[in-house]
Amino acid sequence: MAHYTGPSCRLCRRQGEKMMLKGERCSTPKCALERRQSPPGHRKRTRPRKMSEYGIRLVEKQKAKQIYGVLERQMRRHFKAAAMAPGRTGERMLQILEMRLDNAVYRLGYAESRPQARQLVLHGFITLNGRKTDIPSCLVKPGDAIAWKAGKDKRVPYQAALQNIGSKTIPAWLSVDNQTLVAKVLTEPSKEDIGVTINERLIVEYYSR
Repeated sequence: MAHYTGPSCRLCRRQGEKMMLKGERCSTPKCALERRQSPPGHRKRTRPRKMSEYGIRLVEKQKAKQIYGVLERQMRRHFKAAAMAPGRTGERMLQILEMRLDNAVYRLGYAESRPQARQLVLHGFITLNGRKTDIPSCLVKPGDAIAWKAGKDKRVPYQAALQNIGSKTIPAWLSVDNQTLVAKVLTEPSKEDIGVTINERLIVEYYSR
């Protein structure tokens, strides 16, 4: 399935906020948003253009897609699953996005960004409950064990994760052994655990129109 391969910083500039698409680089002065605040293709206007109600909801939906690295078909599928589940649709949708395997790998500190985490999963570096899983959209559940595939401990991504794991903040719904890098899913993430600035209500209104 195709994915966006253009400049990541262009997406952040379009949204006007950091989406941490390049990991630690986004926290340094090298971040494009630090050097250039204007959106890509920006031209000075004599009068600012007001965004429509539809446009506001579209932008919020696009931001969620870009943060989690999903395409429209996947996003619609996650929304439909959330709509059929008990509870608030918006919060459930964010919960589903958060419990994708590639996002869990990123949250555990195994990768510097979600795109890198997706690449680790695709290349077979990660196991789920002892089995190699190369599907980034696979959803984890409480009780699942996430680990590195045997034989990958000499590779650069594993060594980098092992060196930096102590400085990472792991969300409460996950736990990880800093020595073996074996992780466990403790529970489903709460809204406070998600930690991204997404107005899920606007996304629900977009898909419910």
